[in-house]
Amino acid sequence: MRMTDSLSFAGVLAFALLSACGGSSNTTQATTSGAGGTSSAEVSSTSAGPSSGATNPMGEAFVVTFDAVELQPGEEDTKCVVKRLTNAAAIHVGNIHNVLSDTSHHLIVYRVADTEEKTEPFACQPFADLLNPAKGTPLMITQKHDDQLSLPKGVGFEIEAGQMIRLEMHYINATTSPRKASATSTFYAMPEADVKAKADLLFVGNPDVEVPPMAKATLGPTYTPVPASLADASFFGITGHTHQFGTKVTVSTATEKGKPTQSVYDVENWLWGEPETVYHDPAFKVPAGGGFEFTCAWNNTTDKSLGFGESANDEMCFFWTYYYPSNGAFVCVHTDRVPGGIDLCCPGHPACSQLFK
Repeated sequence: MRMTDSLSFAGVLAFALLSACGGSSNTTQATTSGAGGTSSAEVSSTSAGPSSGATNPMGEAFVVTFDAVELQPGEEDTKCVVKRLTNAAAIHVGNIHNVLSDTSHHLIVYRVADTEEKTEPFACQPFADLLNPAKGTPLMITQKHDDQLSLPKGVGFEIEAGQMIRLEMHYINATTSPRKASATSTFYAMPEADVKAKADLLFVGNPDVEVPPMAKATLGPTYTPVPASLADASFFGITGHTHQFGTKVTVSTATEKGKPTQSVYDVENWLWGEPETVYHDPAFKVPAGGGFEFTCAWNNTTDKSLGFGESANDEMCFFWTYYYPSNGAFVCVHTDRVPGGIDLCCPGHPACSQLFK
């Protein structure tokens, strides 16, 4: 699927949302003053890389599994399960630890408003409807096979008693024999007395990917304004994402288009398959009325043109960042495929109501 010059507002956002995938992985610690100092929540940032059999001294662990499914050679698909956490009371989660099989391309973890479990994997469309607050929001995106997200001290994701969790897995079997795909997501509760702020996620991208055969290409810098409701947000973790031909993702804060103020994501020897998550201590802010400016680069070693798409053989240009205090999860997209370019953030844009019916 490729974009056309005549896409409507809703069409552009739908394309980006329904094609979104990604992953977080290794950890890099960054110390910055940020543009605006620390937040009123007065929390400090910590980082923790992925570790097998992760434990968390802060509290009890709650596990959700995507049980193994068999994949035939060359099979690629996206499927979901919806399962209920066993927490009897509401909790705040300070750590999430995901473990994926080697056939899993990515895993997205959501808290959802479903009332019935769906334990058998079913076909699902990435990000469809899930930025409608009445239905649910994404919590963590993982591509690495062993990945742990550690939130700053005093910050946690809010989880209701018996919270329904949706695991969305994009998998691909690139071998010549049948393989199995599976995933496990473990939530670690934090002491309620320690909670100072709730966390959420902002997902940002540009679907205008065009890479000619046997060529290198760069998209950006793309400027995307931050929703006004995130004006006071403190951003503490950030990850860039492309597919297999990606060579670099960089992100800066900016006062406006063409006026970057602070580099917040620029990883040396960046790897598309294990893109580092950079943690900032202290958390950074975007300039008042400003946003993010980001760039993606690719090296197309095939004889075919590359465009934007969900398949591992297509390409993407995204990043996501975790923030507090929570004002909800957002997906923001910029495209220049219409005259003058457009910016869309959901929830909040009029086009969102067309998508979330």
